[in-house]
Amino acid sequence: MSPRPLHRFLAAGTGVAMAAVLTACATQPSPEVTVRAFLLDWQAGEYESAARQTTGDVEEVADALERAHRQLDLAALRFGLGRIRQNGKGATAEFDVQADLGIGDPVWKYTGEMSLGRGADGWRIAWSPSVIHPELSEGERLAVSYDVPDRGEVLDRNDEPLVGEDELTAFGVVPAELDGMRDGVVALADLLGEDPDPMLARVRSAPPEEFQPLVLLRKKDVKSSVLKKAKKISGVETTDFTMPLTPTTAAGVVGEVAGTVEHNVSSRVVSTYQAGDTVGLSGLQNAFQQRLAGTATTEVVTLDEDGEQTGVLESWPGAQSGSLATTLDTAAQKTAENALTLLPGTGYLVALDARTGEILAAAGRPDDLDNDGAFTEEYEPGEAFTIVSAAAALQSGAAKPDTKVPCDPEAEIDGRTFATPNNTGLWEPSLTQDFAYACTTAFAGLGEGVGESALRSAAEDFGIGGGWRLSVPSSSGEFSALGGEGDTAAAMVGRDHVKASPLAMALVAGAVADGAWHAPRLVRDAADTEPGSAHDLPEQTVVPLREMMRAAVVEGGASRANLGPVPVHGQAASVKQEVKGEERAVQWFVGYQGHVAFAVAAEVDPAMEWDQYAISAGSNFLQNLPFGYVEDPGARPGQDGGAAGAAGGGAAGVPAG
Repeated sequence: MSPRPLHRFLAAGTGVAMAAVLTACATQPSPEVTVRAFLLDWQAGEYESAARQTTGDVEEVADALERAHRQLDLAALRFGLGRIRQNGKGATAEFDVQADLGIGDPVWKYTGEMSLGRGADGWRIAWSPSVIHPELSEGERLAVSYDVPDRGEVLDRNDEPLVGEDELTAFGVVPAELDGMRDGVVALADLLGEDPDPMLARVRSAPPEEFQPLVLLRKKDVKSSVLKKAKKISGVETTDFTMPLTPTTAAGVVGEVAGTVEHNVSSRVVSTYQAGDTVGLSGLQNAFQQRLAGTATTEVVTLDEDGEQTGVLESWPGAQSGSLATTLDTAAQKTAENALTLLPGTGYLVALDARTGEILAAAGRPDDLDNDGAFTEEYEPGEAFTIVSAAAALQSGAAKPDTKVPCDPEAEIDGRTFATPNNTGLWEPSLTQDFAYACTTAFAGLGEGVGESALRSAAEDFGIGGGWRLSVPSSSGEFSALGGEGDTAAAMVGRDHVKASPLAMALVAGAVADGAWHAPRLVRDAADTEPGSAHDLPEQTVVPLREMMRAAVVEGGASRANLGPVPVHGQAASVKQEVKGEERAVQWFVGYQGHVAFAVAAEVDPAMEWDQYAISAGSNFLQNLPFGYVEDPGARPGQDGGAAGAAGGGAAGVPAG
């Protein structure tokens, strides 16, 4: 933090040169020369030279000036000349002070004052501790005190905490009890594998009799041998307490809080960091670090010889920490996480309220703190993208729901070969039947009639590749430039130039369910999305799409998901693609039940692609939501009110949040 300029601040140049020449003279001709020389030397850390301008013992004054610098752990100190009032052989001088308390701390500004007298050897400053600060008395010292607020909670839509309390052990020191400050702090840092510099910075300026927590460790990870070694270092103490650090659910969304030794905080945090702080490293904990952590109230205080506080010289109120209310629902989130245990490997499930875009669940497998793929992972959506391409066909007039569109086992378009998932065709199918059975060749063949422009427009309507964003990393997908009829055919079936995240596809399903596309929301009281990003879809497109998605569940490839008293609508796909340098089959199940829209993406071995893992996980999610969670939005044209299968969601809707 750079000190801010004040008027007439001392600086290099003519003033310094003149002061140096005059200081060499036997006597000082004016009080201003003495004051200037004293402040220049003090500012430069030439404490003995500064002390010679005073009436005090040179060694004692130099030690007092140096100790004040250490007690405040100053990053910089600057002075500015103020008014000097001379009265015969006496004078009073004012000076402006900028004391930079260090990175992340404020700049302490105050006006100092000193008395001078003229004797046989010229003008000298009458020494007392009040020269350092007008309110500093004999036997007192300076210190910087911090009052750090407790970290705020991350809550679900029903104000249930998403982060659990961890039992921690704080390793710290009582500065006055250290045999040697640097040696003791470095020994503790070496024992715990931390950087000693932030620790030393905190200890130097701390009240010497107060325990200063420096490094946190989860209590379950504290080895008895480490405790014994720590206690052998003079001045080192430990204390146990609890702090919300570990997510109880939605780990990849909530994110990681650094603060314990295993995080190596000092080496991972680029921003301002003080020993003992907690810092959000990912997810919501990082995006809303300032709100959740608040800022410390900082005070410059005076202490007596027993370490008792005698006064407050300056105070900078901190910002109180606050909680963060999300749109997540703990019941839906845990149901989603349990559903993903059915997958053989990596997979994601996103569920949202189709009426608002509010995200209810975002689960990933593995359920790791750094796994945010539910929002960020980009896959080719394959035939799940036919929700969008069917909309393009309807809007462009290339086909209607009952238009006969051939579904051959294979089709060659512009030198590219397309095949149906099971290498079989359908006999004179309609567009609705082609959709229900995710017929690759039918939709690829419609590409020429639909055209790139209409397909791109439909993708934009459904938010694919759009400008929406969340407060945490997220991907809206991609619809890149197409090079000809073959590329358009591939894009119609979600390949090559089309990418989508699980969140983006859940938004596609939600748009069909509600008749309007809504940008996603994750935090209830924040501008989480771009303004004005919601828009209606044409009813003449939405109604047939609902019929097609219902047909896919009743009679088509997603029939295993036909469950519950509220009808399920969806589309399934399996598409081979390269994922992180490895050939995988990515299965999709995208749809909605009532107002709950969802998307499941599952990475599987290509040899296992015919096992419907995504559909199984999606069905399990819907079936195990709490009774009454799913609400039937009411009779709509084109929606089949009946549904076969096991009981699933009820009719009470998303719990109020």
